[in-house]
This record gives sequence, C-alpha cells and structure tokens, in this order.
Amino acid sequence: MTNDPELNGKYLGTISWDFVKVADTIKEASYQIRKRGFSEYPIFPICKEEQPVGRILIDKQVAEVDWNYYASYLDEFVQRELIAPDKQEAFKSTYKDPDEYCCLFVVDKTFTNFVYIPYPED
Repeated sequence: MTNDPELNGKYLGTISWDFVKVADTIKEASYQIRKRGFSEYPIFPICKEEQPVGRILIDKQVAEVDWNYYASYLDEFVQRELIAPDKQEAFKSTYKDPDEYCCLFVVDKTFTNFVYIPYPED
C-alpha cells in the first residue's frame, strides 16, 4: 500500500458526496467520544472494504453510500502503531477543531492518509 499525500479529485468527490449524507451521525459520534472522555482526538477511518481499525459506525450497504465509516481515536492509532508514539504531539498540533472538522483516515488501494473535511453548515 502506498501513501499519496495529494487528495485527487476522484477521492475528494466521492468522499464529499458521501460525507454530506453521514455528517450528522459522525458529528454526534465525535461529540460522544469527547464527552464520554474516550479521547479529545476522534478519528473516523473510512474504506470500501473491511478494515481492523475502530468500530463500524456506518455500513455502506445499509446507508447506501460508497464508504464504510468507523469510529476510533488517537490512542487506538498509537496502540496499532499507525501513529508512532513520538509523533503524537505532531498529530495533536495539526488536529483541527472537532466541532468544525471531521478527521477521516481514508484507506483505499492506492491512497491512505488523514483528511480533514468540514462539517456542512446547517
């Protein structure tokens, strides 16, 4: 699996199209993760196939979207060595306001990266 830092139009379009449909659910999950004290850094892995990070939040077949959405947070990414322990502070310093942005971890065959996408305005 390679990591391409550039989010091309293919991904941006399909992620944005899906995200509008699921944003309210994800925003509420982000709020609950923070409110319940699990983490101040919620992360939502998305993929088209199953993957082992986080818990399934939105199944693409049930919600009629292109991506499966999982709920996770920084500690799990560190435990699974997806973020090195010595890179936690760097991650935290670039993490965007979780009330305004969703931190997605996009996993696909040719692209794996963190993407911040703003929640749609009401």
